[in-house]
Amino acid sequence: MRGAPEAPDGGPRAPRRRVRDPCRIPALRRQGAYARLVLRIIDARTGEPLDAAPVRRGLTRVEAHATRYDTGTLRVLLVADLLVRALELGGTPVRALLTGEGDRTRVRAGAAALGVRPFEEGRDTGLREAQTLHVVGEGDATPDGVRITVAPVEPTDLVPASGADPGAPEHGRGTDPAVLRMALLSRPRSAPVRLDDPALEEARATLVRWRRAVAEWARQPSRPVPEDVRGQLRTAWEDDLDVPGVLGVLRRVEEAGPELPDGARFETYAYADRLLGLELTRDLGAWA
Repeated sequence: MRGAPEAPDGGPRAPRRRVRDPCRIPALRRQGAYARLVLRIIDARTGEPLDAAPVRRGLTRVEAHATRYDTGTLRVLLVADLLVRALELGGTPVRALLTGEGDRTRVRAGAAALGVRPFEEGRDTGLREAQTLHVVGEGDATPDGVRITVAPVEPTDLVPASGADPGAPEHGRGTDPAVLRMALLSRPRSAPVRLDDPALEEARATLVRWRRAVAEWARQPSRPVPEDVRGQLRTAWEDDLDVPGVLGVLRRVEEAGPELPDGARFETYAYADRLLGLELTRDLGAWA
């Protein structure tokens, strides 16, 4: 029977200490491999989840239904934009279409100010899609096929203002687009949103703080996104587009101790912003 290993001086060797991974955040539990996750969406027709892209690498059609120009319709387009981004991050080709009877010119202008990428006009081109996902406002259109319902927004006349500064207070009914996007992302798409002054101020303060932090972190050597953090982000947005869950992961990364290098924080925020579209890296160099 073997005894304990001896040190060079003949005494017992001290037990080995486990080296702690500096990129692991204690507040985040390790997830399974994120690459195996598949975007699952609740179909409003049945209340059951289904694969957003049932055919791997198959073309998926995302159709946003705009019935009027108001904050609720802009939220519909924002959710459609998030759906397109999530599918593309998973390697799924997407065709994004805009349909409905709303004022297309104003809807497109408002959506563009909100950071929503352009949609094609909703017409048949003969392309064969593996699946069509309809994004609609609650109580609005009921097209055939998979439906993703978006809850309403109050007030309905709060729209993006051009040339606004997230560091400045809101003026009139026009709101800084990035602040409005942040406020809308902070609630699950199935929950109504009340865009009152406290909600907008919280969104503004968070956006300013995160952009400033990202600019500071960018001054340190880059480090890869920790695998458990990447897994947490993907687990959140693959679960019925749980964007508030993604924001929660970013808050924990922000609050993590010195065991997480600033370079890894920067890369984490830059990676998550590919979904969020908040331009979190916009102020690089501004706080040098």
